[in-house]
Amino acid sequence: MSSSYLANPLIFIVDTLFYLYMIVVALRLVMQWANWEYHNPLVQFIIKATQVPVKFLRQFIPALGRWDTATIVLLLLVTFAKLLAVGLIIGALPNGLMWLSVLLAEIFSLFISIFTVSIIIEVILSWVTPAGSYNPVAPLVSRMNAPLLRPVRNLIPSLGGIDLSPLFVLLGLQVLSMLVMPLLTGQI
Repeated sequence: MSSSYLANPLIFIVDTLFYLYMIVVALRLVMQWANWEYHNPLVQFIIKATQVPVKFLRQFIPALGRWDTATIVLLLLVTFAKLLAVGLIIGALPNGLMWLSVLLAEIFSLFISIFTVSIIIEVILSWVTPAGSYNPVAPLVSRMNAPLLRPVRNLIPSLGGIDLSPLFVLLGLQVLSMLVMPLLTGQI
């Protein structure tokens, strides 16, 4: 039995659990940026899932303007812990500045994924949500995606009632990822 026999499932579990929590912490940042409604059930879940560590970090780290630096530091710490845990399981840890590079690449990739999925969710909800009904996720993804979609909607008008702006924003996010990720990971 090889050592990777147990390592691969363990890496999968550790990576997935840390990644899910990273998403929740990142959504707490997005929540503040997009001015999500405080009483929304998803917002309440995000706050409750992150309140204890954020409250602890706020004792030492003050907010800078509109940004909750404690949440940013929490995201950095959780990402670092994920990289450390997976690196220890694999038996390969980044050296020196590679830590910072891999950490930033991981967070950048996380936000690209979050915005990609949120745009896809908004598109699907626009197809399946009956008129006049309420979905607690719809206003959140709409507010989150508006700064990305609005400029494209101003440039590309709706064609026969079909809004192509999500398609162009998704393409733009993927191109941005293709341009930035090699710089962050040093694979130029």
